[in-house]
Amino acid sequence: MLLDTPSLYFRAFYGVPASITAPDGTPVNAVRGLIDMIARLVQDRSPERLVSCMDADWRPAFRVAALPSYKTHRLAQDAAAEGGEETPDLLEPQLPIIDEVLDAFGLARLGVPGYEADDVIGTLATRAVGPVDIVTGDRDLFQLVDERGPVQVLYTVRGIRNLQVLGEKEIAGKYAIPGGAYADFATLRGDPSDGLPGVPGVGDKTAAALITRFGSLDGVRTALAAGETDGFPAGSRLKIDRARDYLAAAETVVRVVTDIAIPELHDPVPATPADPEAVVRLADQWNLGGPVNRLLAALRGR
Repeated sequence: MLLDTPSLYFRAFYGVPASITAPDGTPVNAVRGLIDMIARLVQDRSPERLVSCMDADWRPAFRVAALPSYKTHRLAQDAAAEGGEETPDLLEPQLPIIDEVLDAFGLARLGVPGYEADDVIGTLATRAVGPVDIVTGDRDLFQLVDERGPVQVLYTVRGIRNLQVLGEKEIAGKYAIPGGAYADFATLRGDPSDGLPGVPGVGDKTAAALITRFGSLDGVRTALAAGETDGFPAGSRLKIDRARDYLAAAETVVRVVTDIAIPELHDPVPATPADPEAVVRLADQWNLGGPVNRLLAALRGR
């Protein structure tokens, strides 16, 4: 099981009341929510191995170089010059606590300098032998679904208790595209949540029609270069032709990296915490008793 941890703790931050604090007044809603999510996932899915994947760089230089608009809307106005992310003030102090709790439990966490959590997930999923569950609220990771393995996405859009399990067949049905072609589809139609504009005038239906007809973005470009006109929805051929430079840049942004150099991981799901004393101390210090006990019970019950 590979956790898109930033996606989960942001969801927890906005889903759990900010009025929940530690004795010293520090907000802990994201910490509590994330621990409860992991407990529910371990209880319901019984993973043998689990990695909390992290953003070591939420806006990698190679993606910004390809497409300067990448995630620019997430830059705080007062921090834009320094490249800072608009992390909510009440979330920022909770991130080190999350790291401490995961480490105390002995749950593997991994971020790689210069890369996003998506890239860590992509690399681990590609290398894995056997089934992989990717837990995320980010559609970008739909590109990793694979019948072999299988690799599937547990999509959190309806909450951790009501996950959408998406494989190639489900992606094909949802977007009317070949199941493994989500990255090409997203490149064409764009994704405002990532500052990805898409090809002007090409929406979901046109993008799906093009990918279905030509099989991939490379297939679309090959047909364009060959002067083909059949299979292009009305007006789309000229739009794609005008967007050649954008498409070349956007592919670098959309494609998840799958070949990061990753250190050896010790990632089995533990039956007991790696540091029980630290777990007790953190639970007391940060008002985490309920979630910690639920995670302990989930680990014992595997």
